[in-house]
Amino acid sequence: MKLPSSLPTIGIDFGTSNSAVACRVDGAARLLPIEGTATTLPTAIFFNAEDRTTHFGRDAIGQYLSGTEGRLMRSLKSLLGSALMQEKTAIYDGLVSFEDIIARFLRELAQRAGRELGRVPERVVIGRPVHFVDDDSKRDERAEESLRHAARAAGFHDIAFQLEPIAAAFDYEQRVAKESLVLIVDVGGGTSDFTVVRVGPERAAREDRSSDVLATSGVHIGGTDFDQRLNLDRVMPEFGFRHTGAQGREVPSKVFFELSSWHLINWLYAAKAVRQAKDLRTSYSDTRLHDRLMTVLEERHGHRIASEVEQAKIDASVNDAPTAIDLSCAEPGLAASLSPADMAQQLSPLLENVVACAHACVKRAGLRSGDLDAIYLTGGSSALRPFQQALRRSFAGVNLVEGDLFGGVATGLACAGPVA
Repeated sequence: MKLPSSLPTIGIDFGTSNSAVACRVDGAARLLPIEGTATTLPTAIFFNAEDRTTHFGRDAIGQYLSGTEGRLMRSLKSLLGSALMQEKTAIYDGLVSFEDIIARFLRELAQRAGRELGRVPERVVIGRPVHFVDDDSKRDERAEESLRHAARAAGFHDIAFQLEPIAAAFDYEQRVAKESLVLIVDVGGGTSDFTVVRVGPERAAREDRSSDVLATSGVHIGGTDFDQRLNLDRVMPEFGFRHTGAQGREVPSKVFFELSSWHLINWLYAAKAVRQAKDLRTSYSDTRLHDRLMTVLEERHGHRIASEVEQAKIDASVNDAPTAIDLSCAEPGLAASLSPADMAQQLSPLLENVVACAHACVKRAGLRSGDLDAIYLTGGSSALRPFQQALRRSFAGVNLVEGDLFGGVATGLACAGPVA
């Protein structure tokens, strides 16, 4: 790719589960390879305590799952807007804030983009959800400001933000031949965002597109929430969730909710949390379940189990068939199962809320579902079979178009920046 003397603005889709980077040259946007030939990078950092090195993406997850001593962090985006952002946590080189950890990840994305472009870019458009935090505008503002600070610390000087579903609309516009009225559905790891927008070849050339965006809406439900719900229902009972002890009371559930939430798992490995989990033994009538729980915490298998649940969700959706969830790290031969029917049943309340938010967006635009020319899907979790089935039932007759699920937002963000 021939680059101009002035580097283009890059678009960064900093996702809860995966991230991507794109740039636009001569009017055409393209994704950049940022991990080998892959154009997506799992949003994961591993701080290797053995050789005091930092690893990113698939390498980070692989290091952790191989048993290397250290600290794995995922779902960092979920912390934006929370009080945890300015708190410090221990890694191999001391105490650092979570904002600084996000800055390290963004800096790594910039450097990897720089290797492809010839030098590290300084201008960036970063995607953001419609709401980082539902129903709290102050926390939402703090979330964007924290991300801005992290981007500045990562080395970017010119920083702009664009709503992720609007970025996806810009991506979709590149493939339409006539003016269309489209509902953009962006279901990522942490949020589900919607935009009703007019797109078309003639509109694409306009500098001001504000009048084309008819409505936006969003809800703080995404793939990690789906994973947590499935983890709680299909896996955590094997460790005591909803287990009734000798005194007729259920085992306290807090540990199971944290063990099924990616960004909270590490807190359970602290000495205090392990002691508290040990104290739960008297709440169990079947102490074998408690033994399994302690094995997971003491040997730090929480992320491994979360990965197994996530993969089972994908396999059950793609293959439309039951799949096993390997739990042998907790006890030899232990496994759970997940069927498409299980998944549809457990996720139904969450999916109803997401689809209701989609309808609210269409209503806010002053339209009915039948007025739409298409529904454009982006974000990895939009591929989930139960979600697509729920959309088809609720938006009967509207064509569902599946875009680049993991790269569409980044491409659209690059389109939102100035042409180089």
